[in-house]
Amino acid sequence: MIVAAGQAVAVAGNLAANVATAARLTRLAGSQDAALLVLPEAFLTGYDEAVFAGPLPTPDDLTGPLLDPLRAAAAASGTTVVASAALQRPAYRTLSSVVVGPDGRTGAPYDKQHLDGLERTYFTPGDHGTSITVEGHELGLSICYDGCFPEHARAASDDGAVGYLASVAFFPGGAHRRDLYYAARALENGIYVVVAGLTGRCGASSFIGGSAVYDPEGRPLARLDEEEGLALAELDAGLVAATRARHPMHHDHRPSLGTRVRA
Repeated sequence: MIVAAGQAVAVAGNLAANVATAARLTRLAGSQDAALLVLPEAFLTGYDEAVFAGPLPTPDDLTGPLLDPLRAAAAASGTTVVASAALQRPAYRTLSSVVVGPDGRTGAPYDKQHLDGLERTYFTPGDHGTSITVEGHELGLSICYDGCFPEHARAASDDGAVGYLASVAFFPGGAHRRDLYYAARALENGIYVVVAGLTGRCGASSFIGGSAVYDPEGRPLARLDEEEGLALAELDAGLVAATRARHPMHHDHRPSLGTRVRA
């Protein structure tokens, strides 16, 4: 299965413009036979504090005409799209994964569980992990800071995921940490990691892109810098099994190391 990590500039607060860009990237991914496209954190709404403090779309809005261009592109391309948006839930706000299937089904099944910095002022963390299945491959969802916690990817891997999908938005100065986190999540679990990074200016902030696909040993199979585009690679579940057999860290993980002794 071919997977794509897409990156582009998001316009703060302009959902229609961002949906149009997402649709364009979906068509591009489909033209290269990608069954899956992952987009950056808060791409549909823009990652910007002024946006987070203002009116946000609701999950019901996602099933209405606002996302019709993206649904049409997913259907025409046969591509599942994992986008992201800041959402107004009935009683609170979340940073969420928005999944659009090639059959037109649209949902927001995952809310970011680890909030960072100003996000804590506006959002409520999610209370559960989520995986999706694309062409028979189980894939765990994550949003940016989630990927800094080894147990988050571990939970997806333990449940059967062969890939970990990360929608991210890293500020200037974060490139070293970004590249280290996601390569490590791939290596320690023996799974693929698909990272889609926001790039360029969005509202008051700038972002550094860095979209990539990592193989089950943490090697980058495809990588972007700060340009718009797609990082494409093939996901092979057989390689996940072979890697885990050769490097059994996932199997050898101990649930407890016992009581710590100071000698």
